[in-house]
Amino acid sequence: METIEAYLERKHREIGLLNGCLSNPQRLACPRTADEVIRTKFQLTAALRAEHSLQDWKATETSWSATASPTSGPFTFSYDYQRADLKVNGPSFYDREPGCSSETIYTASGMAAISALLFAATRIVAGAEIRVLPGSYGETLELIERFVPELRLITLSLPSSNVLAGAGAPRILLLDSCVSAGAFEAALRCDGSGLDLLIFDTTCFAGRSGRIRRVLRWARRSGIPVVMVRSHTKLDSLGAEYGRLGSAVFVRWSEEGAPTNGAMAERLAAETRDAVRLLGGAALPAHFPPFVGTADYWALTKRRVAAILRNGRHAARLFSRELASLSAELHFTHGLYVTLRSRRPLDEAGARQAADAMSRDLGRDGFPIRHAGSFGFDFAATEWFHNATTDEYSVRVAVPDLPTELWNDLAAAIAGWWRTHQTPGRG
Repeated sequence: METIEAYLERKHREIGLLNGCLSNPQRLACPRTADEVIRTKFQLTAALRAEHSLQDWKATETSWSATASPTSGPFTFSYDYQRADLKVNGPSFYDREPGCSSETIYTASGMAAISALLFAATRIVAGAEIRVLPGSYGETLELIERFVPELRLITLSLPSSNVLAGAGAPRILLLDSCVSAGAFEAALRCDGSGLDLLIFDTTCFAGRSGRIRRVLRWARRSGIPVVMVRSHTKLDSLGAEYGRLGSAVFVRWSEEGAPTNGAMAERLAAETRDAVRLLGGAALPAHFPPFVGTADYWALTKRRVAAILRNGRHAARLFSRELASLSAELHFTHGLYVTLRSRRPLDEAGARQAADAMSRDLGRDGFPIRHAGSFGFDFAATEWFHNATTDEYSVRVAVPDLPTELWNDLAAAIAGWWRTHQTPGRG
C-alpha cells in the first residue's frame, strides 16, 4: 500500500526528470495533490515540445538547411525530404534479450507501424493466414479485413494445443497484448514451430515487462521470426502522453545453434521501410520523449507501472464483487484496464455517453477521472470499448497511477455510479 506522502514524493521525482530536460528548469516545489501532479506534468511536456520547436527550427520537413542537427534528449536524427530515410540513434524502449539482435523502424503511431508491416508481409509471406486471438485490438482486425485482404484472417479457438498447426498456406500469428489473460496464456502453451512469422503487439506491456521476455523465449525455441510493434504514446512517457510515436522492431536470433531467420527479418524490414516511406508514416523527431533512457527513467517507469497493476488487481476484485453481472472483462493480460457492460446493450454512442457522464459526475466530486481515449495516466480514464470478436460495446475504465487509498475510494465511487446510472443502448 502506497501512502499519499510516498506517492507525492515519487511524483516529485517524475516531475524533476521532466523539468531537468528544459534548458532553464523551473523552480518547482513538491506537489500537494494528484491534480497538481497531473497539471504540472502536462505543462512541462508542453514546454518541452515548444522548446524543441524553437531550438530545432531549421529541421523542417524539406530538410533545407545543411546545418540542421535535430535532436530530442538522447535521440539524434538524420533524414532527407519528408523523413523518408529517417535514421534514429538513441536508447531502446525495450530490454535487450540475450541471444538476439534487432533493427527498429520508428513511425508516426502504433497503427502506422502495424499498417506498414502488414502491407510488407503480403510481399514476403504471400497468401498467408493471419491467426489472431479473441479480443485482439479492433482497429488492427479492421485494417486486415478492409485493406489487407491478401491475409486470410482466422480467429483462434482456445484453449487447444494444435491451433497453430496446419499445412499449406504460410501462417502468421498476431499476438496482441490487449487480449484476456486466459487467451494469452493458452497461446503460449501451444507449439509454435509451424509458424512462419510472429507479430507481437507489445503496446499494453511495459518495455521491460517479463511477459515480453517470455514471448521472445517462446518464439526463439522454434526459431520463429518476430516483429514487435508498439505505440509509445501509452506507457513510455511517464503518463504525460508526450507525442504520437510507434515502432516496429525486427528480431533476429543470433546465438550459436539457434535456427536462423535473419534473411526473413532483413527482407521484411526492407519492405516495411519502403511501406513507411510510401504511406507517409515516418516518425516526427519532435515526438521522441527527451527524458527516456536514463536509470531514473527506468526506475520511475517500473514503479508507476507496478502501481497501476496493483490498483488494477484491486479494481478487478472490487468490480467482481460489486458489479458481477455488469462486468464485461476484468482480467486482461496487461492489467491496465477493465470493461463494464450496461444492463441493456450499448452501441458506440451510448457507451461514449456513459463514459463521459461518469467522468463528469465523479470529477465534480473531486476525483481524478477524465473521459479520455487512452490509458497509463495519473488519472482514471474512461472511454467506449468495442470487442471486435463479440461485436459488443462496453465502457473501459483505465486504471491510473494513484496512491492506494485514493484509488480505493475512486474505484468504489465508479462501482456505485455504474450500478445506478445505466445508459440504455440504441443498437
